[in-house]
Amino acid sequence: MSQRDEEANRLTGRLSRYARVGANVSGAAASIAAARLFGFGLDREKNAADLTRALGGLKGPIMKVAQLLATIPEVLPPEYANELQKLQSEAPPMGPAFVKRRMMAELGPDWEQRFAHFDKLPAAAASLGQVHRATAHDGARLACKLQYPDMQSAVEADIAQLEILFALHRRMDPVIDTREIIKEISARVREELDYRREAKHAALYAGVLDDEPLVRVPDVHADLSTGRLLTLSWLDGTKMLSHVDTPLAIRNRLATAMFRAWWHPFTSVGVIHGDPHLGNYTVFEDAGEPGGINLLDYGCVRIFPPRFIAAVIDLYKGLEINDEARVVHAYETWGFRNLKRDLIDVLNVWARFIYGPLLDDRVRSIADGVAPGAYGRREAFQVHQALKEKGPITIPQEFVLMDRAAIGLGGVFLHLKAELNFYRLYNEEIERFSLAEVTARQDAALGSVGLQAA
Repeated sequence: MSQRDEEANRLTGRLSRYARVGANVSGAAASIAAARLFGFGLDREKNAADLTRALGGLKGPIMKVAQLLATIPEVLPPEYANELQKLQSEAPPMGPAFVKRRMMAELGPDWEQRFAHFDKLPAAAASLGQVHRATAHDGARLACKLQYPDMQSAVEADIAQLEILFALHRRMDPVIDTREIIKEISARVREELDYRREAKHAALYAGVLDDEPLVRVPDVHADLSTGRLLTLSWLDGTKMLSHVDTPLAIRNRLATAMFRAWWHPFTSVGVIHGDPHLGNYTVFEDAGEPGGINLLDYGCVRIFPPRFIAAVIDLYKGLEINDEARVVHAYETWGFRNLKRDLIDVLNVWARFIYGPLLDDRVRSIADGVAPGAYGRREAFQVHQALKEKGPITIPQEFVLMDRAAIGLGGVFLHLKAELNFYRLYNEEIERFSLAEVTARQDAALGSVGLQAA
């Protein structure tokens, strides 16, 4: 196939994608609008299932965005959230011939000579790319993440259609203004296209977690990486869910590793791993038993200004000692506006749910009697119902991924059935917090890998 023919096929593929995504999203939107206009019942379960089946056939960012949305409580109707959570990053892989063309585009015509071995069949297929096993000439085992073609065009097509769906949602249910939510998710998904940035994220985490024995971070092989190819060291591990029936001590060790992998980078340099679903972690062995976690994916990483970290701690301390002024200051620092007494009470319902385990100085589960996929649903529904009377409210952009990651992390703890003193774990992380020191550490850490603060 000539380059011109291939480009024509790619253009045809982009146009086809716009049409398919547009038809699916517009069809769901039309059903919702018609039900609202004519006053008849809307079969949301059927529409959600139909939309999920349609999206599941499209590899790429719409799957990533759908999964992100599904884990933010009350952003979508529960029928849609439940269906979208079923989407898995199991897109049809690129075949060997296509992989060869893509690798040639990234590393040049002699790309195969750069490796001792490269497996052209993927070890895993995800929403934006696929992972191949390889071996370096020095014997190092590698994981090469190769981005699917035309992902930038696909991202823009999918985001444009999701903005239409969100706009309709705002008209149907104006209680929560979702404009900042879609802005944040769009920014993060666009960043995930830049594998050079992801390489910097991985290097940042390697430095921050260098002294944490429970968490392993892969090395970056910069000479075998580009903007659309990321080569990391291969970390052996087993799936997290294969350990949910192991002894409690092991499950608690893995949960502690997850807690530190998430909270330590946030409190020390202001970064979070914003996509804490189980596929982004594996469990490594140490002396013949599970020893900790491998942190695998660094695409969805959020850098926060130090003032935001201070506000997270201010809210915790304010709730702990019932200091209302400190609580309100924290919300305002995050970006919440026009906070009246009744709105503050509503926000506190959610805050006490998120912070509840961290305020309770005892060994406990993260939540009793709650299924992992339902973590936060009941409390989010209560907040949503209250906002119908007290709202509306705009969710600040910086709050979105923080909240979403906290929910995802809680779900992991529930899967593991962990029983920990979350209060002590959290206070170990914040006891030495200083705004000036975090600012200095963040500047140094980001500067060392070539990243800039938000």
